[in-house]
Amino acid sequence: MTATLFLSSEDVSDLASPADYVATVREGYRQRGEGAPAQPRSKFFRADPEGMLTSYAAVLPETGAMGGYMYSAGFGAGDAWFMTPLFDADSGAPLALLDGASMNPHKTGAAGAVAVDELAREDATVLAVIGSGAQARGQLRATATVRDFAEVRVYSPTPESRESFAADFDADLEADVRAVDSSEAAVTDADVVITATKASEPVFNGDDLEPGTHVTAMGQYSPDKREVDAQTVKRATYVPDLRERATFDSGEFMLAVQEGAVTEEDIHAELGEIVAGNEPGRTGDDEITLFDSGGTGIETVAAAHMLYERAEREGRGQTIEFAPASEALTGD
Repeated sequence: MTATLFLSSEDVSDLASPADYVATVREGYRQRGEGAPAQPRSKFFRADPEGMLTSYAAVLPETGAMGGYMYSAGFGAGDAWFMTPLFDADSGAPLALLDGASMNPHKTGAAGAVAVDELAREDATVLAVIGSGAQARGQLRATATVRDFAEVRVYSPTPESRESFAADFDADLEADVRAVDSSEAAVTDADVVITATKASEPVFNGDDLEPGTHVTAMGQYSPDKREVDAQTVKRATYVPDLRERATFDSGEFMLAVQEGAVTEEDIHAELGEIVAGNEPGRTGDDEITLFDSGGTGIETVAAAHMLYERAEREGRGQTIEFAPASEALTGD
């Protein structure tokens, strides 16, 4: 039998700061840029009751861990469950099983922050956030660790939500955080734009972006849905989390291709290739850059392993046991 650590969301919710997540996710993407395996998510749908089961995985050899995410959403419950299995990359033994819900916005936000650090101008001071849910919160908390923003504008369609979001972060951050009443007001003259929504159609006009803007789009990962329009993709240096995902489930890129705005040749590089120094990031102050973040096993495994190591040191969680196949796979 192999002892495996089970960690609840509560066990891991206070183990790492936003900056900790950014550092460990950056290291994960560096390994990806040097050849670590990762693939886009698989998605399975049911119509009645409506629901989705999805999974993705990665191997981070230098971290010594592999695993990913599997989660379900819907199925009549109107909720979601996130399970994160983590394995030793050398022995294959199960290290941990995490309830991944509480870490989700932080590890996804960290991926966005790594992209901002690599692709946004060093002097970026104005941030626009479109969306006001948990993912938008994770993006802002992480991104605020890589740039010194003086002003943050937040827009979402529900006034109460954007006002509450702005009030919370205005108290937490040194920046002036305020709600605005349109996406155009948020995006105009912004240095960095983050979209973290459930929208199926573009949430701003690509013509409203000023030269030198960086955009992180992270809310959609379906071929027929997008948060940014073809004009944004056309104007930008396009960087996906995984090159394969751009033509597999990125509505942002796939619909822009269908509309004739870009071709597959316009994929500049994966984020990991830039982090590893194998491809350039931003090359000029007037360049518009776009990071297309659909979620991968890279940030998941990196973050989960960090939380696992810290939980072990602090004696958190409980031990469960798995029987190796040599013992249990008997057919009896």
